[in-house]
Amino acid sequence: MGNQGNKVADLEQETKEVSSKARLTTDYGVKQTSADDWLKAVSQDKTGPMLLEDPFGREKIMRFDHERIPERVVHARGSGAFGKFRLLESAEDVTFAPVLTDTSRETPIFIRFSTVLGSRGSADTVRDVRGFAIKFYTEEGNWDIVGNDIPVFFIQDAIKFPDVIHAGKPEPHNEVPQAQSAHNNFWDFQFNHTEATHMFMWAMSDRAIPRSYRMMQGFGVNTFTMLNAKGERSFVKFVFTPELGVHSLVWDEALKLAGQDPDFHRKDLWEAIENGVYPKWKFGIQVIPEADEHKFDFDILDATKVWPEDILPVRYIGEFELNRNPDEFFTQVEQIAFCTSHIVPGIGFSDDPLLQGRNFSYFDTQLSRLGVNWQELPINRPVCPVMNFNRDGAMRHTISRGTVNYWPNRFEAVKPATVEEGGYVEYAEKIAGIKARARSVKFKEHFSQAQLFWNSMSPVEKNHITNALAFELDHCEDPVVYGRMVQRLADIDLGLAQTLADMVGGEAPKEATRPNHGRKAPGLSQTEYPGEKPTIKSRRIAILVADGYDPVAYKAAYGAISAALAIPLVIGPRRSKVTAAGGSSSVQPHHHLEGFRSTMVDAIFIPGGEESIKTLAKNGRALHWIREAFGHLKAIGATGEAVDLVNKAIALPEITVSDAGDVHKAYGVVTLRHVKPESFTDAVNIAKGAAGFMDNFFYAIAMHRNWDRELAGLHTQVAY
Repeated sequence: MGNQGNKVADLEQETKEVSSKARLTTDYGVKQTSADDWLKAVSQDKTGPMLLEDPFGREKIMRFDHERIPERVVHARGSGAFGKFRLLESAEDVTFAPVLTDTSRETPIFIRFSTVLGSRGSADTVRDVRGFAIKFYTEEGNWDIVGNDIPVFFIQDAIKFPDVIHAGKPEPHNEVPQAQSAHNNFWDFQFNHTEATHMFMWAMSDRAIPRSYRMMQGFGVNTFTMLNAKGERSFVKFVFTPELGVHSLVWDEALKLAGQDPDFHRKDLWEAIENGVYPKWKFGIQVIPEADEHKFDFDILDATKVWPEDILPVRYIGEFELNRNPDEFFTQVEQIAFCTSHIVPGIGFSDDPLLQGRNFSYFDTQLSRLGVNWQELPINRPVCPVMNFNRDGAMRHTISRGTVNYWPNRFEAVKPATVEEGGYVEYAEKIAGIKARARSVKFKEHFSQAQLFWNSMSPVEKNHITNALAFELDHCEDPVVYGRMVQRLADIDLGLAQTLADMVGGEAPKEATRPNHGRKAPGLSQTEYPGEKPTIKSRRIAILVADGYDPVAYKAAYGAISAALAIPLVIGPRRSKVTAAGGSSSVQPHHHLEGFRSTMVDAIFIPGGEESIKTLAKNGRALHWIREAFGHLKAIGATGEAVDLVNKAIALPEITVSDAGDVHKAYGVVTLRHVKPESFTDAVNIAKGAAGFMDNFFYAIAMHRNWDRELAGLHTQVAY
């Protein structure tokens, strides 16, 4: 594992193995003979009072009473994993930070993903921004990038952060709603803060309902600086693009999963790593030389603005992967603490007013959650040496030998480092200005990039944003709120505003508040990130079977799915064994039709078999599986008699099926009526236009969704 093992070895010091060889003890090391009965006055026929003298019982209850810590105010609901970062191209032209210049290094990392608004007990698949925070355990100290899956934010100045979070959280009078932005206060805030216009368009896009943490882009959001060995400073933004592409759920699917499987994203991340399909991202930077800071029509320090990639392309210089699940959730995922102020030499801060406030806030909030010695917790401590004169405080771990605890001292002990020794030195920036509560002129332009984002969306994405706004504003009961938001949308696009007025009941604007400039930019539409190459790696594919299924098609599909590093899940009418046609073989399903739903998989395959299909055709849930997968735009594959089952379930003239031995494709529904052993080959070519059944089925899965099905309006014609 290379240098990644540095942090693994560090954590091993604190790790204890739960095994049959261990014996139960108290926290102070005394072995216990029982964990089931409190010490009490008792006879054979009478149970008397419990005795206060029992130290074991008191310790166990006391520890339980105090085992919770305050949850995060935001990003409370999260999950994470360990991994490694590798630099592929030195960035020494812009920084002297070894983590970004030494290509021989392998840096251990931990990433925590999260939602923003919901409590720890909320669902994973709600519409929300997702946190994407990385801790690099570098040889020079910890470096944290505390980012999101959206590159901009709602506010420009950190003083507004309590307001935007208060407005987004449950309303104060009734603590409703949990983990969603569809309510009066959130949208009242959006109207009253025009700077939020760009961000709420991103939040209403598919970016806010990701298919997986592994399929999200990540962004540092704020503008940082870098300093090279010549003393030249640049401004920088960080971008992380997933190997698997940027993909999302569809809204109906996200809603259902919140109830059916609220831990969907947690389980997905864990499952992929357990199966050895390690999530990977490209690590990129956008760079602006200090001399060019003011050459743009937007302020590069404004966190509500993107740096358009057509003028500031992303330079990918490294990659990281996650390859190790936590050993214990609380001590590693819950206790990990990030700070935007954690930087290493060669990386610095800009005057981004949101970043400046985050630098204070993140550090401060860890004191509330974890105490003053939070950086001594195993998951937070650096792998490099740590030495200073910070002392004492609750839960102090470090034992410092010596007779002095101050600087300067007569022994010259623990003196400050020189620059040559790796000491951090702030850039000597020349500052001129007046002290005032104000913003610069460029910070006051709030609509141009909201229009840029809308213009850059594909037709499908525009449709989803429109539907998302219609859903959200429909949940606002106050006509002032949804009426004003309709007028706000006229600042972006007149057609969008008029459509929403019709949907939610606001007064339709007759003309645009401001003309749409018509410009587009690359990198904003997630359709531009399909993945590095077509793959079904880590995708969940359901195989629906009942007694009498076709063993040839089943075995061929199961083997091909597994060989492609996807996850085959056998679904039957029951979880006990299902027998193949002729009784030659059987399989025990992973789940049954009622216990598992199509929302939890990426595609479904149904092998033929006369008796199997007769059973499934009489099962309403099986028919619902097919219709729901069709409505959610997923790939559907069927062979033999299953072709007629799919035809019956969907029952649309546009969805034509195979009538002979040829593979037939129709809007992501792939069928083959006459199956022969040679119909399935060992090698599957996932490419457009390939000839075989599995080739075409896998390619349909690799495309994530069949968007043509939605554009043709077919998904709304099937009840699911």
